[in-house]
Amino acid sequence: MQGKGNSNPGSVLKARLGPDQYAKLARIENTRLHAFLADAIELCRPESVFICTDAPEDIAYVRGQAVVTSEERSLAMEGHTVHFDGYFDQARDKANTRYLLPPGVDLGSSLNSIDRQEGLSEVRGFLAGSMKAREMIVRFFCLGPTKSAFSISGVQVTDSFYVAHSEDLLFRPGFEQFKSIGDSAGFFRVIHSSGRLKGMVSADVKKRRVYIDIADDCVYSVNTQYAGNTVGFKKLALRLAIRKADREGWLAEHMFVMGAHGPKGRVTYFSGAFPSACGKTSTAMLEGETIIGDDVAYLRPIDGVARAVNVERGIFGIIRDVNPSDDPLINEVLSRPGEVIFSNVLVKDGVPYWLGMGRELPAKGMNFSGEWFAGKLDADGNEVPPAHKNARYTVALADLANLDPLADDPAGVPLGGIIYGGRDSDCWPPVQQSFDWTHGVVTMAASLESETTSATLGQEGVRSFQPMSNLDFVSLPLGRYMQNHLDFAGKMKAPPLVFAVNYFIRGRDGQYLTDIHDKAVWLKWMELRVHGEVAALRGPTGLIPVYDDLAELFRRVLSKEYTREQYEEQFKVRVRESVAKMERISGLYRAQVADTPEVFFRVVDDQVARLRECAGRHGDYAPPGLLPAE
Repeated sequence: MQGKGNSNPGSVLKARLGPDQYAKLARIENTRLHAFLADAIELCRPESVFICTDAPEDIAYVRGQAVVTSEERSLAMEGHTVHFDGYFDQARDKANTRYLLPPGVDLGSSLNSIDRQEGLSEVRGFLAGSMKAREMIVRFFCLGPTKSAFSISGVQVTDSFYVAHSEDLLFRPGFEQFKSIGDSAGFFRVIHSSGRLKGMVSADVKKRRVYIDIADDCVYSVNTQYAGNTVGFKKLALRLAIRKADREGWLAEHMFVMGAHGPKGRVTYFSGAFPSACGKTSTAMLEGETIIGDDVAYLRPIDGVARAVNVERGIFGIIRDVNPSDDPLINEVLSRPGEVIFSNVLVKDGVPYWLGMGRELPAKGMNFSGEWFAGKLDADGNEVPPAHKNARYTVALADLANLDPLADDPAGVPLGGIIYGGRDSDCWPPVQQSFDWTHGVVTMAASLESETTSATLGQEGVRSFQPMSNLDFVSLPLGRYMQNHLDFAGKMKAPPLVFAVNYFIRGRDGQYLTDIHDKAVWLKWMELRVHGEVAALRGPTGLIPVYDDLAELFRRVLSKEYTREQYEEQFKVRVRESVAKMERISGLYRAQVADTPEVFFRVVDDQVARLRECAGRHGDYAPPGLLPAE
């Protein structure tokens, strides 16, 4: 952390920590860590400092203080608590999340940035004295499994026991791991303060800042409590990991990792990148399959094989529409005793309620606006919903019945396939496979789009550009990030197969052509393709299933009939829409991404040529039955 510095951080730490806390910190012999903490203490001026080791009593203290300070409130069910963020502090703050860029560094016009010295001066000014009369909590975590080639150590400073408690559930303990890195500078740093509080929520949200210092592997967060802005080792540290991966030749991705269960007990591992509201969590949590992680993954080439780990060990998930029918595994965890943090839900008589839970909601209770009643209006005359649409739950993956037994394997899991999924009403079929790695990176990963929904501010149905489902977190020029993906294949004996899925294709009447549960069939088909056990047809945009294979899978997996008419409508080649998509994406890269690899445009042009040839033979909507076998 770059401040004025201190010539003797040890003297600061001894004076401010007290003998017990200093003794804990002294077990980590890392001068850079000590300098970081001394600077943070002098900057934020806490009344006291608590060093949290991996010891159960230290972790229990943090959890208990979250309730003692009223940042969390105990609910009726054992182990359940609720936290309320401020009314205007309910989501990631994209506008005020910026990269601190040293002179001469340019990440491209699509990334929000500020001059490093200007940004440091501003955010450190907001942090100065921000922890007076409070306790500073120092947490140590490991991103990825411990004692692993994937391990990245991290230290977070915060004055929020809610943030520190959330991290207990979300990340692997890292104090012991930190001791093993010696005097290395290769660790991530996070400093957070809730700022001035009013009713135990951040009061100065107009001064909310989330700055990422790429020169120092450090995240600054102030005047906010919402976990997406404060739990630094989620998406904020993903930005740092992407740069580290760029230097070292691996990939840090916004992806789930899951095990798909095939014939005779076989498990095939997939990672998947989906923009928000496109089916990411519901795919990772499919019944009968096993989950490793739902949000952030590291992918490394090890002995010629692409292997992946979940960076985290918990879920900070959107609770809206979690119900017994659609999300039985998550709903079960939320409905029994155990450690769960709810945020921004409605609470009545100690029971949490949320939108889409499948139960009638009370007419009054406590929520993120305070005392709530049906018809309540905010200061601007807008009706306050009973629970926020971005209300969340935080749980440990270990509490899920479907956790994969290799979830914490230091070696990671071998990837058989990578899935890219978007919300697309008129172009992509429900499932397809790329011709090869480069074709998949270009036409599926780098060309990923998602349409906005009624839950998003603005016009519904607008296509949003979302390459690799990672645009919000990419900390490199986009062309370089794409080139890293292209180069990844060269580090492997055989790269994972690349697939694209689309659960939102619509017919001419505007109705969805697939059912919410059909994704289970698409996954089983992909699992069989990885092992070469089903054939495919060669379409102009990729390889698609043969009807007979899908019909058999629908009967076996979902116990329902799948008609040829459904197949023909779902998998017909939509030439006009597909050409428009590729031309739209190509134009965007030409206009906005100066360093786009030339191979991108060659692959796009080849796809457009195939589509036009298909139209010449079969018209703008070519039936899949006319396509040749692979």
